[in-house]
Amino acid sequence: MKFYLPIGSVVLLKGATKRIMICGRLQENTKDHKYCDYCACLYPEGVLDPDELYLFQEEDIDKVFFIGMQDAEEFAFRELLDQHNVQK
Repeated sequence: MKFYLPIGSVVLLKGATKRIMICGRLQENTKDHKYCDYCACLYPEGVLDPDELYLFQEEDIDKVFFIGMQDAEEFAFRELLDQHNVQK
């Protein structure tokens, strides 16, 4: 089972200087139709422009600053993500 960080997690990507907050998982890139592990918005600003969300893979994360909320609903959703078996 792949571990997905929950919504609200704050991370820094490799080579970046600005933190971002995860706001979606298993998102399809509309340009190349490939799936990315995450989409995120700027932290602490949030979504300023929906056309400027950041799509990235787990291996692009350099540091995790905060792990978002985890409850029974989150864990059940992670199981669904694992069962979805999307090809990146």
